[in-house]
Amino acid sequence: MPAIRNSVDLVNNFEEIKEFCHNYREPIFLTEDGRGELAVMSIALYEELVGRMELYNALHIGLEQMNSGEIIEEDEMVEKLHSYIGN
Repeated sequence: MPAIRNSVDLVNNFEEIKEFCHNYREPIFLTEDGRGELAVMSIALYEELVGRMELYNALHIGLEQMNSGEIIEEDEMVEKLHSYIGN
């Protein structure tokens, strides 16, 4: 079940919200006037989610290239993978 808090809680209960985000590795949804406004999460969770999106995007591009018949040599693929992951 998502954690939902009023946006005022971000200022008044920052340490509690920070602790929740780190301990449960899920976002807290902040509301203003009863409407959802923001999602707050730890940087670790944010980086994990961004990493997943980048991986899914790379896999999607690879599948599109396979389906279109575009093929690259193994050496070129290894070089691209190394530059992609920063090695």
